[in-house]
Amino acid sequence: MQQDTFDPSRSPSSLQPPLWRQLQLTAGALASIRSGVSGSVAFDAVEPALRPGVQSLGFHVLRWLGRAEALRRHLAKRTPPPPADALLCTALALAWDGEAAPYEPFTLVDQAVEAAKRNPATRAQASFINACLRRFLRERDELVAATETEPVAQWNHPRWWIERLKRDHPRDWQRVLAADNMQAPMTLRVNVRHTTVADYLDALAAVDLQGRAVGASGVQLERARPVQQLPGFAQGDASVQDAAAQLAAPLLLQGLQRPAGGAPLRVLDACAAPGGKTAHLLEMMPAGEIEVVALEVDAQRSRRIGETLSRIRREARVVVADAGRPADWWDGAPFDAILLDAPCTASGIVRRHPDVRWLRRESDTAQLALQQAMLLAALWPLVRPGGRLLYCTCSVFREEGSHQIDAFLAHNTDARLRPSPGHLLPQSAGNRRSVPDNPLGDHDGFFYALLEKSAL
Repeated sequence: MQQDTFDPSRSPSSLQPPLWRQLQLTAGALASIRSGVSGSVAFDAVEPALRPGVQSLGFHVLRWLGRAEALRRHLAKRTPPPPADALLCTALALAWDGEAAPYEPFTLVDQAVEAAKRNPATRAQASFINACLRRFLRERDELVAATETEPVAQWNHPRWWIERLKRDHPRDWQRVLAADNMQAPMTLRVNVRHTTVADYLDALAAVDLQGRAVGASGVQLERARPVQQLPGFAQGDASVQDAAAQLAAPLLLQGLQRPAGGAPLRVLDACAAPGGKTAHLLEMMPAGEIEVVALEVDAQRSRRIGETLSRIRREARVVVADAGRPADWWDGAPFDAILLDAPCTASGIVRRHPDVRWLRRESDTAQLALQQAMLLAALWPLVRPGGRLLYCTCSVFREEGSHQIDAFLAHNTDARLRPSPGHLLPQSAGNRRSVPDNPLGDHDGFFYALLEKSAL
């Protein structure tokens, strides 16, 4: 899913489609997500001309869906049919907080009723939707207050998710949930083979874009922009990558000795698509000093790796195969370093993918943890003695992070845990409880464990 960079309320009205049409499409995307379709697929199904505005509204709805569903339960004794319920909850999610609403609540209600009348799937419920929303306008303060004590409405996450965070991060769970409901910033990784952070900041300023340095080679923009407006983007001078994700390549490579005889480092990016971390690995070292194998099980997603590398003008060997089955693709030569960005719940990147919290089920965590353990077991034998494996996930759940590594170390006596960040919880500049002077700035949630294999 792309970042929500479009603000429909600030677009010239002559260029906007009618709001009722945007609400129809937003409700349609919500209905698809409720049926199990990912947000990326749901919003990509919207025609390109309307997609930015619909996606922006849709992200807002997904961030406040827990509140909207609680309000709908107070307004209606029975859940209406799915299309009508999606439209009703869309309007409630957008209108419940008047200060944060993208349009005036009265306008949203009028246009939601119009959307219901113009859609055959909701026309029969148009009067019902009108009655619910008019009552909401009359009793908004009382209705919101009535939902305030409901955890799912207050935090806009499933109950099981809230309880897991309480258990995993008893001191920080409220801060994590609050950060999840903030809009994520646009952060860039500067290609240090092409330019410097200082020079890139100057290039941004020259086109009236403001940003600040974060991390070792990152720039966080004051406001998100389409990549086509970024200086040098097409030439590979910068790439979009969260500040926490930018830690992977340096953690894996810094201080790692090249093999005897001056041979290039042999590195595996085990779950590589769409190629951001592969590109960063290559940007860390001059050409000829590193060889990267980029592995991806999905053939369609693997094509994005080639596109990413073409833009930065570097090459890797892209292999379509299952990382958990080395016999199918490994040539027998050990790797100096392996990056395992394992499949996970994505519970650390909910700001950028607000659909994730509503798509995941409580049982998914255990199933993904089994897959992560299998990948660790399959890839560890491929690391040379003295080499490294960096295990990371974009998750804040301990079952996918610290608990996973504790179990791995208990069963692999040749592995040593080197200094690494562990659980990085999401930080949001809009959340006063976040750390204001964090060197990574505003970032997503991640887990990192750097494992070193004992030398012979």
